[in-house]
Amino acid sequence: QVQLVESGGGLVQTGGSLRLSCVASGSIFSINAMGWYRQAPGKQRELVAAFTSGGSINYADSVKGRFTVSRDNAKNTVYLQMNSLKPEDTAVYYCNAEITTVWRRTRGYWGQGTQVTVSS
Repeated sequence: QVQLVESGGGLVQTGGSLRLSCVASGSIFSINAMGWYRQAPGKQRELVAAFTSGGSINYADSVKGRFTVSRDNAKNTVYLQMNSLKPEDTAVYYCNAEITTVWRRTRGYWGQGTQVTVSS
């Protein structure tokens, strides 16, 4: 069993900041990739920022220079620091990870999502 639990969402004014956290727990052998996606009402889920299995970081163009993804491998945790928030950043933010379990099975996992609302 593997779980991803997000926290840190909320309501913030335009220009404000929020920090999201996602902790992975359970029968984890390794976390190969980990990051953040978001889904706004009526839109498809999209990549926000993520560490790839190769160790690089991908950002959506719309968040470059405003959002920063980081991780603490010892805590199986990934963070998303969001600055200069805009109303168009309003969405449910989901943590995603590719995890190899102790039984050496690899698959993707999703968190339950955390709401971020940016008021104008």
